[in-house]
Amino acid sequence: MSFQLTILGTGSATPVLTRNPTAHHLQIEQEGYLIDCGEGTQNQLLHYKIRTTKLKYIFITHLHGDHFFGLIGLLSTLNMHRRIEDLWIFAPKGLAEIITIQLKYSDTRLNFKIHFTETQTEKSYLLFENDNVTITTIPLIHRVPCCGFLFREKRKKRKIVKNTKPADLTFEEIKMLKDGEDIFHLDGSVKYKNEDYTTPSLKSSSYAFCSDTLFNESIIDIVKNVDMLYHEATFLDELLPRATQTNHSTTKQAALIAKKAKVGKLIIGHYSSRYKELETHLAEAREVFMNSYLAIEGEIHKVRDIKA
Repeated sequence: MSFQLTILGTGSATPVLTRNPTAHHLQIEQEGYLIDCGEGTQNQLLHYKIRTTKLKYIFITHLHGDHFFGLIGLLSTLNMHRRIEDLWIFAPKGLAEIITIQLKYSDTRLNFKIHFTETQTEKSYLLFENDNVTITTIPLIHRVPCCGFLFREKRKKRKIVKNTKPADLTFEEIKMLKDGEDIFHLDGSVKYKNEDYTTPSLKSSSYAFCSDTLFNESIIDIVKNVDMLYHEATFLDELLPRATQTNHSTTKQAALIAKKAKVGKLIIGHYSSRYKELETHLAEAREVFMNSYLAIEGEIHKVRDIKA
């Protein structure tokens, strides 16, 4: 099963030439999940050859412009490309009204239907699920309502080993074996022992996205043991008072969350425009949590490869 992340934007509110505003693209199986959509996100999707025809779900963490100002442009382009498939958008209260007004006064009539779901940002709950994944909210502390998202693969069924499959195995018996069950004769004796004919499915992968937030240890239990965690690190630790004042986090704070949650890998991003070089961000994070990495635009992270 495909489960990979592409970093599209790493900057914060003030534009810089070398960084785009926040956006991540997650591919699970053949479906695309866009997390935040800062200005220019559609250009980044084009630049990194991500097929928007596979984009089905969009998740907006909060309504600061560097996290959603690219959305109306992306929707307009999808419409001009003759999209007809439904699109699901999850966001705090207000986004549906904003998008509706923009479409109204630009006289834009979409060829496809948008399903808006309003997120509750003050508690963690199951927001959405389909055949491949569950998505849970992560309450964050920011100047406006804000939540992150935890993507967790659903456990797949066991696999039948082809060269051991009995010729007379019925469809119902195949289903039972895939479900991990043994098959018995009418007299109660074992007919087919599950472990003789199947192999375990791959471990389920998980990715947590924590957008703009004040240092918040209450999320540790929610993101505990995830394969990969993205956590904003707007400031170096020397600017801790500034981070606290603006409801943001520092590099060391992001790394402390990763360490306490025992995650597989940490990616930090949402860098303040005051920073031209980022090596100090990486060094500070690795002082606390060694398996830390910088968010770099265009880089692909295969979530499944992090833990076997």
